[in-house]
Amino acid sequence: MQKNKLIVFGLAALALLVLPLGVQQLGNGPVRILDLALLYVLLALGLNIVVGYAGLLDLGYVAFYAVGAYMFALLSSPHLAENFEWFAAHFPEG
Repeated sequence: MQKNKLIVFGLAALALLVLPLGVQQLGNGPVRILDLALLYVLLALGLNIVVGYAGLLDLGYVAFYAVGAYMFALLSSPHLAENFEWFAAHFPEG
């Protein structure tokens, strides 16, 4: 019984990995929506594992997600070169 659950879980994980490649035929929009949804699924699963199974309230991985999102927004901003001369000197094209 446990082996069947493991096989089903493995097949579902493989299907979720291949799903964006199949959705890519529909265009760029659905792929972005699917990727964002899968990212939130990973965050929710992480919270479920940490809080549900381990009994800990550790939101450290969510904080790393927030720091990564902030850094991406900062580095992709057109105003970055205006505020930090080092970036403007090393990346003149933007």
